[in-house]
Amino acid sequence: MSASAPGAGAAVERSPTSVVEIRGARKRFGNLSVLDGCSLTAQEGEILTLLGSSGCGKTTLLRCIAGFLSPDAGEIRIDGRDTVPVPVNRRPVGVVFQSYALFPHLTVAGNVAYGLKMRGEPAATIERMVAAALATVSLSGFEERYPSQLSGGQQQRVAIARVLVLEPRVLLLDEPFNALDAKLRGSMQLELRQLIKRLGITAIFVTHDQEEALTMSDRIAVMRAGRIEQLGTPADIFDRPQTAYVADFVGASNFWEAQAASGSIALPSGQMVATELEGAVSLLIRPHNLALAAAGEARWTGRIASRRHIGALMEYEVEAGGAAPLKVVALRDVQAACVKVGDSVSISLRDPAACLAYPRP
Repeated sequence: MSASAPGAGAAVERSPTSVVEIRGARKRFGNLSVLDGCSLTAQEGEILTLLGSSGCGKTTLLRCIAGFLSPDAGEIRIDGRDTVPVPVNRRPVGVVFQSYALFPHLTVAGNVAYGLKMRGEPAATIERMVAAALATVSLSGFEERYPSQLSGGQQQRVAIARVLVLEPRVLLLDEPFNALDAKLRGSMQLELRQLIKRLGITAIFVTHDQEEALTMSDRIAVMRAGRIEQLGTPADIFDRPQTAYVADFVGASNFWEAQAASGSIALPSGQMVATELEGAVSLLIRPHNLALAAAGEARWTGRIASRRHIGALMEYEVEAGGAAPLKVVALRDVQAACVKVGDSVSISLRDPAACLAYPRP
């Protein structure tokens, strides 16, 4: 809330409105527990991503929201209404599947109009709404084409238009970029995010790709074994992971085994990392937070075990006496190009405050 008292000329911040509320959702298939008490909310106009590895429960949770599955326990509310007993075709949601599921025998206009026809809308209304939906996804003029005549990105936009034309309260997206090549996937992520934001719709997005989640989301729910491991903004998830699992899953990571004592962790470089832990710890060090120098400039030394080009970056693996080689990422400049496999190097932290420590089992 604003610090000022409400009055003439005073701006009052409004609390976000919860559109989707999931309370203690549980789901089992036989003896397998797929959802184990999941609770979270999706707010008005936000893109909330369910992120996790295969089998973590993210798609099951999405299907429960859509109505394709019913949870064994818990509530799924949309605008305050418990939707668990509501049939699929009466829920205010639209689903974009990873396969797009377009009808190959129907034109673009026919695919987008299908749901409206099933709803019994008048022909004039259908024509108007289809034209508006196709304009929204920049496909005006493609009405008479068939799916086989479209690129992958165009097919995806038709699938999105077919959902948007029904004016759903919540847009559900189940790994919609899987069928696209890497370059197109990146451009479509930004395009879809901009479209959702322009429309002001609430969206819940499922992916196993952490880079995709960081690009698309306002908030991310990292799932593990049917539970929410951490819920937060992309910056929270990447920079302030609450558990070692999240730190390892989201972004490239190094874990350096060390001892914490008297509020700090001493590294071989002589640098100190502050911590509230004591005893054996695993220290998270992101590869971009490490710098290489010529051997002898610091006490933390190692040997280049491998290197690979990643566009404008170089990624090195440095054997430095730990349980696993340290990953180091640097700009692919002249100096980096001179460091070869087998070379001895020194390592230092760019920012000790960016490291996080976790208790070691």
